Amino acid sequence: MPTPHNSANPGDFAKTVLMPGDPLRAKFIAQTFLEDARLVNNVRGIQGYTGTYKGVPVSVMASGMGMPSMGIYSYELFHDYGVENILRIGSAGAISRKLKLRDVVAGQASCTDSNFARQYGLPGQFAPIADFKLLETAVAAAREIGVEMPVGSLLSSDVFYDASGSTMKWAEMGVLAVEMESAALYMTAAKLGKRALAICSISDSIVTGEALDADERQTSFTTMMKIALETAVKMAEQ
Repeated sequence: MPTPHNSANPGDFAKTVLMPGDPLRAKFIAQTFLEDARLVNNVRGIQGYTGTYKGVPVSVMASGMGMPSMGIYSYELFHDYGVENILRIGSAGAISRKLKLRDVVAGQASCTDSNFARQYGLPGQFAPIADFKLLETAVAAAREIGVEMPVGSLLSSDVFYDASGSTMKWAEMGVLAVEMESAALYMTAAKLGKRALAICSISDSIVTGEALDADERQTSFTTMMKIALETAVKMAEQ
């Protein structure tokens, strides 16, 4: 049934959903890559589409920005719409010196400064990780299209403008890049027994100060999009 945040009907979403943060990126993916794409949700402008890619049903819907927003939309997709796999395809800021603009990275794990896990009442700290089947499938899909995708830890932060200036401390622990949604996605998937993975394109570098503009972020991350779509196809074949 429709939720307060989603007007789609049962069966409107495919088993695999790609989730960019930006609704316009969701629209771009649907119009560029999906056949027979139809709009299934537009509550609050959070556009969700379902179509096919290489004959496989695939959905794409925006998550909005930040962990509270991702927590809402991923929960409803998993819990209310029977979605099994969510691939976050978003932007991230490099904190590793090894990364350059437009590199694509996969989040094997997600460190976080968020208190999102408190809701679960755990007697310790939960370690949010990606689903291994999704991760190995995505790595294989990337290699098949000629992309060596770095795999490692992301930092999922509650703040964009960090007053403490401590973000680079995470780089000392081998963290690759910072974004704002993956930890909530991984925890929600873990709680509901579903699969999740974050694949991110590097949109800016905290190390060098380089950055892409909003238009480039919206439409130029096609390598990331293709990896996620090919992963959806491979998951359907398994």
